[in-house]
Amino acid sequence: MSQLRVEDFNYDLPPELIAQQPPAVRGASRMLAMDRATGALEDTAFVNLPELLRAGDLVVLNDSRVIPARLFAHRTLQRDREKPTGRIEVMLTEPAGENRWHALVRPGRKIAIGERLVFPAADGTIALEAEVLERGLYGDRLIEFAPVEDFYAALESIGHIPLPPYIHRNDADTDCERYQTVYARERGSVAAPTAGLHFTPETLASLTAKGVETARVTLHVGLGTFAPLRVERVDEVKLHRERYTIGAATAEALNRAVAEKRRIVAVGTTVVRTLEAAALAANGAPIQPHSGSTELFISPGFNFRLVQALVTNFHLPQSSLLMLVSAFAGREHVLAAYNHAVQNKYRFFSYGDCMFIS
Repeated sequence: MSQLRVEDFNYDLPPELIAQQPPAVRGASRMLAMDRATGALEDTAFVNLPELLRAGDLVVLNDSRVIPARLFAHRTLQRDREKPTGRIEVMLTEPAGENRWHALVRPGRKIAIGERLVFPAADGTIALEAEVLERGLYGDRLIEFAPVEDFYAALESIGHIPLPPYIHRNDADTDCERYQTVYARERGSVAAPTAGLHFTPETLASLTAKGVETARVTLHVGLGTFAPLRVERVDEVKLHRERYTIGAATAEALNRAVAEKRRIVAVGTTVVRTLEAAALAANGAPIQPHSGSTELFISPGFNFRLVQALVTNFHLPQSSLLMLVSAFAGREHVLAAYNHAVQNKYRFFSYGDCMFIS
């Protein structure tokens, strides 16, 4: 498998199939069901997911909540720190200690260490202030915010939903709800765990009525999920580290499902990475409740220890997420399924349609 190249995970996607808006009604998405053993495909709809699950299945959801991480600031000149100049876009990517965040800034060329950034509220007052502490590659900065009474309240008042770069529009009021799962709880993601966007309270109730068990993990999605892979070979890929938590109830549910040989169904690639990272760490022992971080990269040849079925959206060509799905279901099967989806005009990426692979 070390001979695989990133370009081996390419496919042709007409731009008009990239969903720019969520479906009019949450959950009203098409779904392509695939048998990962044979590659057999069935065109269906997400509302039929409960029919494809079995009583006793354990469905695992990622309850991370997207924060309004896209901010706009003004720099203040070093020689006159009271006069703001040019607007700067600041995308928070990951917390780095008390009041400190990694962020991407645009335009980044002029933003030096020691720069002071001010973030205005709608009424012109300053909601947040920050200083640039470190400078990294590709516009990356480490910034430190001045302490405020409620940082997340300030974010909610001035921040924007960080829509992915392939959605070519500004965020709207509706994105505050629709780019968030109905079960989102733990604040920390800067991109949605998009397979969960299809679920409604009615879907979850249908699963319970069928005897399907649900559990939750938290993995905070970083912007690394959209970062282009800047290498040629798959075995050279390195991912950004992402924070996750598996609570006591979920660890117990996972261990029971394994002991009783019941199927574990991951909702999204974030759940796959969380569960498989935990299984690797456990090394055959029961999963323990814990918090940690993972940079696990899953590509063809990976040995899945927990996940046996997957709900997932359609992913970008040559992306680590497409490689993960290919590891789970076979590269040839997955690329054939994607070509089928293109030919049948499925909607792609975050606000698009989904697959159920079992």
